[in-house]
Amino acid sequence: MKLHYYADTDSLYIELKDAPGVETREIARGLQVDLDAKGEVVGFDIDGAAGRFDLSTLETVTLPIKTTRAA
Repeated sequence: MKLHYYADTDSLYIELKDAPGVETREIARGLQVDLDAKGEVVGFDIDGAAGRFDLSTLETVTLPIKTTRAA
């Protein structure tokens, strides 16, 4: 799983798996879901993310994490 923040568009992309999305559906205003060829979720795109959410802290709770990386 990867989080991508694009300051120029204030967009947060939550990549759940490394696979190409073939379809995008808007599921709520400013929230799109990308689906792969099998219809499985690849990721979520949130428009206006910093204006809608506090992006200053990232916290994980009870995830089976084997590796963490920060860029």
